[in-house]
Parts: sequence; C-alpha cells; structure tokens
Amino acid sequence: MDDTTHDLRARNFPSAQEDVAAVTPASRYAGPESAYRLAFDDKEFLLREELRPVRMQLELLKPELVQREHRIESTIVIFGSARILPRDEALQRVAAAQALGDTDALKRAEMQLAMSHHYEEARRFAGIVTTASKLLDEPIAVVTGGGPGIMEAGNRGAFETNGPSIGLNIVLPHEQAPNDYITPELCFQFHYFALRKMHFLMRAIALVCFPGGFGTLDETFEALTLMQTGKIRRRPVLLFGREFWTKLINFDLLVGTGMINAEDLKLFHFVESAEEAWGVIERHYGLDALDTQTGAFAEDV
Repeated sequence: MDDTTHDLRARNFPSAQEDVAAVTPASRYAGPESAYRLAFDDKEFLLREELRPVRMQLELLKPELVQREHRIESTIVIFGSARILPRDEALQRVAAAQALGDTDALKRAEMQLAMSHHYEEARRFAGIVTTASKLLDEPIAVVTGGGPGIMEAGNRGAFETNGPSIGLNIVLPHEQAPNDYITPELCFQFHYFALRKMHFLMRAIALVCFPGGFGTLDETFEALTLMQTGKIRRRPVLLFGREFWTKLINFDLLVGTGMINAEDLKLFHFVESAEEAWGVIERHYGLDALDTQTGAFAEDV
C-alpha cells in the first residue's frame, strides 16, 4: 500500500521538481532547438524579451519569500559609497603614496583616510543595532546593497556581533561580488534596480545614509520623495555627516526658491555618530524604554 494513502496532507499532484526529473525525452527532442522542455525549466524561454514581466515578478517574490521564511519583518537600511575604505586599508594607501613620493596619490589617499571614519561608524552602528535587536521580540536586521565600502561595513558590524544581515546585490560591470560578511541565506542578487529598491523599503523602519555618490543620492532622495508625497509611511532618515551633506546640497536654497517646503526638512535628521543615529531610532519607536538587562519595556516592569 502507498505510504501516503492515509496522509491527509499528501500531495495530489507531483511537485515541479518531480516533473522536471521525470522529463526524459527521446533523443530526437533532447537538443537545444527543441521546445519540449517544461516552460519553467527552459532557461532560454525565461530569458526572452517578452518574459520581462515574469522575471520582474520572480525578482520581487524570491527575496520576499526567503525573508518571510527567516521571519525578518523589520530592517534598518544602510546606504553609502562603495569606495569608502576601512581605516587600516586607507592607512596602507597613505604609506604607499608617501613611499612613492606621489603628491597627487598622497592627496587622494589622505582623503580616503579621512573618509574611512564613515566606514568605522557604519560598522559600529550595525553592531549597535544587531546587539540591541537581540533583546526585541521582533528583531531588526541590517540590510545593505551587499557590495564593498559602507555596505561592507554594515554587514561586517552585524557579523562581528553574531547577528544576521541582508545583502541586496545588483549585477554591475565593476561590482558583482558580494562582500564577505552577509548572511549567506540572505544574500540576494538583482538584475532590476527598481525591484532592489522596493526591497530596500518594504521592511525598512529607518534609513541611514552615509556619504556616497550617484547611487547613494538616488536611493536616499527616492525614499525622501516617496515620504514627501505620501506614497510610503514616514520613518527616520538619518544623513550621516552634516558637513558632507550640507556642502553637497544647499537645502536652504531648495526652501528659499520654493522647490520644497520648510516642513520637508523634517523628513531627515543629521547625525554624527553611531550612538546618535541609534538614539534617534530608539526615541522614534520608544525603544529607549527598553531595559537592556531584562529585555522588557519600562512601563511593563
């Protein structure tokens, strides 16, 4: 007798994996020109131009299902430049430039050393978030773009405090390998920038934006625009390093010329340290009432 006869949850149909394994076409239909393959097992078919809507749906769905399986409901996103180095590597570049006597290279290396401060703060911030998260009933996971620089620092801080972190990588000509600190089960690869951006925001309770270039500005200002227009709920957006951001963008000019309202400046906060950034998030969500010894909130004790 079939062992599944009395199993109320036994499958009524074979699984997709079983059907793929069962397909054994005769040699006449086994070649690459044959249309005999199952549609969902036919790579050439799935990569056709007309299948873009299906691929976009898959790219939205895969990270969603995996994160649900890992019970990830709340995240803090860390944006920032892929070019910012850890302090030890920046020091090595300064020493190398000094040894060569290359004035231009030394100037660039010294700027990289100054900017490495942000790498170390992103690393510390991710560690603070991950450590505090362990006391919460609903943990908060750090998520980055999965690459080097500030992204690596965020994943590294979570890794060093023994917590999970997410990497939303994207296929780029110059940056395809994920950094070494992402939780493997939560390391994703995207083709479509738009779907990657959706996943940055879908679970985010806060966005922490370190200095960066076009990509960082794109991600930061898209989030601010969506909040400004009411397309997504408001949440803390922290711009790390007032000097950098105010030199880069004349926010007062935007207000003065009527391009934005003065109230729109309340959509973000400037912060200077990992502790200050976490403090803003704590106060916004009432986490500052959490007793770090018991894991209970003050009003519950």
